Amino acid sequence: MQDKFACDTSVIFNGQIINLIEDGELGEKPEIFISNIVLAEVEYRTNIHKEIGYFGLNVLKHLRELHDNGEITLHIVGKRPTREEIKMSPGGELDALIRESARENDAVLITADRIQGDVGAFEGLEILFAWEKKPKTEILPQSLKLISYFDDETMSVHLKRNLAPYAKKGRPGDWRLQKISEEPISTQLIEDIALEIIENVREDEHSFIEIEKEGALVAQLREFRIVITRPPFSTDVEITAVRPLVSLTLNDYAIDKRLKTRLNKAEGILVAGPPGAGKSTFSAALANYYLEQDKVIKTLESVRDLQVRPEITQYTKLEGSLENSADVLLLVRPDFTIFDEVRVFEDFKIYSDFRLSGVGMVGVVHSSSAIDAIQRFIGRIELGMIPSIIDTIIFIEGGDISTVLTLKMTVKVPHGFRDKDLARPVVEVRNFDNGRLAFEIYSFGQDVVINPINPLKTKRPTKDFEFSREFIPGKRGKAPKEKIELDVIIEKEKVIIKADLNYASQNIEIYADGKHIFTGSLSRKSEINLSLLNKEGRRILKELDRNKDIYGKIK
Repeated sequence: MQDKFACDTSVIFNGQIINLIEDGELGEKPEIFISNIVLAEVEYRTNIHKEIGYFGLNVLKHLRELHDNGEITLHIVGKRPTREEIKMSPGGELDALIRESARENDAVLITADRIQGDVGAFEGLEILFAWEKKPKTEILPQSLKLISYFDDETMSVHLKRNLAPYAKKGRPGDWRLQKISEEPISTQLIEDIALEIIENVREDEHSFIEIEKEGALVAQLREFRIVITRPPFSTDVEITAVRPLVSLTLNDYAIDKRLKTRLNKAEGILVAGPPGAGKSTFSAALANYYLEQDKVIKTLESVRDLQVRPEITQYTKLEGSLENSADVLLLVRPDFTIFDEVRVFEDFKIYSDFRLSGVGMVGVVHSSSAIDAIQRFIGRIELGMIPSIIDTIIFIEGGDISTVLTLKMTVKVPHGFRDKDLARPVVEVRNFDNGRLAFEIYSFGQDVVINPINPLKTKRPTKDFEFSREFIPGKRGKAPKEKIELDVIIEKEKVIIKADLNYASQNIEIYADGKHIFTGSLSRKSEINLSLLNKEGRRILKELDRNKDIYGKIK
């Protein structure tokens, strides 16, 4: 086999040239030719702060180390491309110059670019295709530096150069920001972590780069959503990694038979709540629930990080636009689309178009209250169309359902008006729990009025005061709740928690020796079934092994 090889940019940017050398596929001490055109491309990508540029630069450094160690003979050949040649790059001018360099040095052209290889073969060059090898591993290697910052309680890790690392620990709605080391993150360490992330994302078939722009990269590394930012976008190099702690089902939420029936009929659902409240976790549980109802489910996400079953296909921006994605998604004809998240004007338009096309929609919206979720639609779509687009709002707070609102259009005299001639179309917003009218929305002159009729009471306390778990949440000073004896049965791969039939179909909090484990809903048989693959199931099993007293209290 010939021992002269010329590299194009593709095998530098995917690192396959290193694998070929270290695996001995290029023979002993091969001659490697790197064109100045390749160097210019790597330098350009690095200068505009693209992570692929930093990755390519490290590959070049590795090649130099192999040369210095006598494992290869490295040659840098050719001239740097002119500005005119760079401008013609999309037309293939630089690729043609790389092929010409390989021909001049009588070298085999190594490439991972199918077009480059096929054109080179047509021109008479010997071609070696270096396809990216993606091992079908089921878990991430525990040796990753990033993983060392996570434990069972960690929701997210925040790393910034020259500062100590921090982590959010706890659960949605009940977390704390904690310093996890006193030692600041050095420049070398944060660059090593960033490089390691990029290497694993490119090698793992279950991971991908979602967004890459100057100074910013968003990647999905298995269950970890990772954002890497650099100047000029951010003031310094920073890595933020977020991981969902739990994968829940609807039965894990404070949901009764009436609400489940409503969800079966609803087609325009908004899942609202503040950042970190658990909106996406609930939306994923709802998507999996609809899948079990034999419905075709798709997701539309700017960053594909919902933890849904593999039967649910997740779509992102097509050619940089969610509108393009929506055009294709309509042709797929899903029964329900999970839209995470509805934020800018185009997103509201897509949500509305899908609903008016008859597609069931679940939209995730950031808001500080349930009614604020509706206000985000006002002004973006006509008031009279809102009940046709939105029929149910679920407000998530502290990781659980706090408020449920329903919408309906009627013609009436608004509350507080006396003259019957002032009757007009009114959107009634009702509290689902008791059916009471909570708000009226109507036009008054040139303005849209949102009139509160009966103030909503949240089911959960605010963050301003803490409460003992022995007392009813949100009601300070009340008597302790009744302790409920539970039977815990272990069967194969699941845990069955049984209570007295008097508590059937009620929401219950599960405790182990006074420590809150989770909140669930008892079935009609007064049971909760947990898989041992579920975090809560494993936690119950762990507490049983410690001989802890497992009991419950009605929520």
